Amino acid sequence: MAATILDSKPGEQPTDGGEDADRSMLRTDSSGSGDDSMDGLSKRVPCCPLTPSLSPRKRTTSQSKTEPPLLRTNKRTIYTAGRPPWYNVTGTTFKEAFVIGLCGGSASGKTTVANKIIEALDVPWVVLLSMDSFYKVLNKEEQELAARHEYNFDHPDAFDFELLITVLRKLKKGKSIKVPVYDFTSHSRRKEWKTVYGANVVIFEGILAFANKELLKLLDMKVFVDTDSDIRLIRRLKRDVSQRGRDINGIIKQYNKFVKPAFEQYIEPTVQVADIVVPRGGENFVALDLIVQHVHSQLEKREINVRSALASAHQGQPLPKTLSVMESTPQVCGMHTIIRNKETNRDEFIFYSKRLMRLLIEHALSFLPLKPVSVETPQGTIYDGKRLSGKRITGVSILRAGETMEQALTAVCKDIRLGKILIQTNHDTGEPELHYLRLPKEISEDYVILMDSTVSTGAAALMAVRVLLDHDVAEDKIFLLSLLMAEMGVHSVAYAFPKVRIITTAVDKEVNDQFHIIPGIGNFGDRYFGTDAPSDVCESDEGMDF
Repeated sequence: MAATILDSKPGEQPTDGGEDADRSMLRTDSSGSGDDSMDGLSKRVPCCPLTPSLSPRKRTTSQSKTEPPLLRTNKRTIYTAGRPPWYNVTGTTFKEAFVIGLCGGSASGKTTVANKIIEALDVPWVVLLSMDSFYKVLNKEEQELAARHEYNFDHPDAFDFELLITVLRKLKKGKSIKVPVYDFTSHSRRKEWKTVYGANVVIFEGILAFANKELLKLLDMKVFVDTDSDIRLIRRLKRDVSQRGRDINGIIKQYNKFVKPAFEQYIEPTVQVADIVVPRGGENFVALDLIVQHVHSQLEKREINVRSALASAHQGQPLPKTLSVMESTPQVCGMHTIIRNKETNRDEFIFYSKRLMRLLIEHALSFLPLKPVSVETPQGTIYDGKRLSGKRITGVSILRAGETMEQALTAVCKDIRLGKILIQTNHDTGEPELHYLRLPKEISEDYVILMDSTVSTGAAALMAVRVLLDHDVAEDKIFLLSLLMAEMGVHSVAYAFPKVRIITTAVDKEVNDQFHIIPGIGNFGDRYFGTDAPSDVCESDEGMDF
């Protein structure tokens, strides 16, 4: 991979023709290039809107965070831009997160560069992962050395590379991960770890980001931030005094004894593996523009149309063995007649929908694994019975229509934990997108009842199951429940996830060109909540599914 060293004067913008190439020094490599190579990055690209400056960084703890467009309240996070499918019709992750590695000396401006890349990318679900989060836990002797500024935090041995590689590998594969939080004031990890999930792009920054061979294999783009040593020392003095409560003499002592030698021995030589070298960090707009262009081109290559692929798959196949349809008794058939009738008023629609939900939940619980148990009755005799063999049950609803099933679940499962997933259609692409996620802690140990009112193509159900799998829920512990399903949706889920149990009260054969179930039930969410869908909306997450 060739390394491009890009520089421009402060405030200077790239121009047409070959002037960008003239300002760049290109180191060639005999390794050749492919579609994903960086060799074409010295070409002129349109300048992305980059903010000239950011407010000074203030932090006393490690800075690993998600950076999607979002709204935060006291209790929840709502994403204002959805995450498109990151898996194919088989349910397998087909596109890993694109990982950008940022390396450079202490206080070289790596975080500033990272923030400006995030700003210019303008894509949802970007994760910033800091190497500072992965300092090793110090023993008592090392703590005392750190307090006297005699512990070398710039040496490779100071970092937990094993944990770092495990976390970054899982994050690249789309898994949910937990990141430690390091406190620079006390030189220790905090008890609480941050949960991170759902990255399209991961920006990983650290002084030794290129120092480990296994770590390098996970990086799709390697960027070295090159800043003058005097500037880095001044920045470090300001930061450590104002933000970390350290004295100037201690900072200078640590810099001369550890920071400067470590840079010369471990950090500076890694510039040889960089794809791009960025002099002066965040003020180098030429380099930032080229990085952003390359990331956009890679993301475009990874796009896939899941919904249309589902609509054309599995035609004429027999229904899977993992499907369980409630017996269509006269009572069940009568309730279906009422809720399918377009003339049914809202009160009756809600009443009979709730009755069906209760029956569906009771039916689904019969599939949970039970173990034999003996109890003593009040008469002093032994009764041989059954008890759930797992730890617990968790209910997860696909908002908003799936939430209507929660009442029936809580009525029959005492103290059950609940989670929510919001999946909506992108009306420009027609694809489902993940907007909001709230799952109980340690859900990986639970049996999960996943609820949606209807399943048409199965696109939303596939996304919800994929989310649960990414949080390490076992596939055979997931039960997908729906009042009504189309054969297409049943096949889609069963093909992608053959161990997921699918349970419903009825299966309709057809889905029309607008992905409506035929004969169907209408838009369940609108009928239940008394809302009207906009005329230009074909399908949503609210009852008609994707």
